[in-house]
Amino acid sequence: MAAHGSKKVIFAALAGNSLIAVTKFGAAAYTGSSAMLSEAIHSLVDTGNQGLLLYGLKRSKKPADERHPFGYGMELYFWTFLVAILIFAVGAGVSIYEGIEKIRYPHPVSNVFITYIVLGAAMVFEAFAWLIAFKEFRKSKGERGWLEAVRVSKDPLVFTVLFEDTAAMLGLIVAFVGIALGDWLQIPVLDGVASVVIGLILAATAMILAYECKGLLVGEAAVPEVRQSVRAMARAHAGVNSVNELLTMHLGPQDILLNISLDMAPELTAVDVEEAVSQLERLIKEAHPEIRRVFVEIQDREAHLAAR
Repeated sequence: MAAHGSKKVIFAALAGNSLIAVTKFGAAAYTGSSAMLSEAIHSLVDTGNQGLLLYGLKRSKKPADERHPFGYGMELYFWTFLVAILIFAVGAGVSIYEGIEKIRYPHPVSNVFITYIVLGAAMVFEAFAWLIAFKEFRKSKGERGWLEAVRVSKDPLVFTVLFEDTAAMLGLIVAFVGIALGDWLQIPVLDGVASVVIGLILAATAMILAYECKGLLVGEAAVPEVRQSVRAMARAHAGVNSVNELLTMHLGPQDILLNISLDMAPELTAVDVEEAVSQLERLIKEAHPEIRRVFVEIQDREAHLAAR
C-alpha cells in the first residue's frame, strides 16, 4: 500500500470522526442518551487514533542513524498497536461502564428525535470514510480473500482504519436500534444495553487489531510470493549451486530485510563470486524494490547443514 493511499484514508477518517464526535457529544448532552455518549466517546477515540497513526507514519520515515541502523519503519507498528490498546481501554471500557450505569439507573432519552438526526448524519459521514478505506484496501489485497489479506498485510494503516470504521458503523446501527426500541417500547434500559453492545464491538475490534499488530512488531517474513520469487532468482543465477537458507523480515510496510545463504560453484574464483553476488543483489532489488537490504552468505551446503 503506497504511503499516499494510507494518508488519504487516515485524513478522510480524521475529518469525518472530528465532525461526528462534536455532533454526538452535543446530542448526548441534550438528550441524556448513554448509547449516544458511548458513540461520542468512540468517535473521539477514533479521532485521536488517526492522529497517532499519522504521527507513527511520520516517525517511520526517519532515516537510519547509528542507534537505529535499519531505520524507524517499525515505529508504525508500535503506534498502530497503541491505537488498538486505546480502543480497548478507552472506547470499550468507557462504553461498557456507561452502559452498565444506565442499566442500573435507567432513565428515558429526552428529545429522541434529535438522536435519530445525529445518528443518521453520522452514518453518512462514516459511510464516506469507510468507502475510501474499503477501496484502498481492495486495491492492496489482490486475489486474496479479505481475511487472508488482513493476515498477510504488512501495512496496518488501511486495515486499522477499515476496522475502526466498520466498528463505528456497527456501533451506530446498535445505538439507533437500542434508542428506537427503548423509546417505542418504553424500556429505557435498552439504551444502556446498546451502550454495552457497542463496548463489546470495540473490544472485539481492538483484540483483532492487537493480534495483527503483535505479529508485525515481533517480526514477520515477506509474503510467500516474494520469498519464492527471490529463491527462484537465486537458484537460476549463474554460479549458484543451491540456496542453503533464505530469511526475510519486514522492518516496515515497504522495507524488507533479506538474508540469503548460497552454495556457489567450486570452480568460481573470488572475483567471480563477488561479481555474481553483486549481479544477484541488483536483480533482486529491481524485481522487488521493497527489499531494501540484502545480506549474502557464501557457504558450502554441507558446512551449512553441519552448522545448523
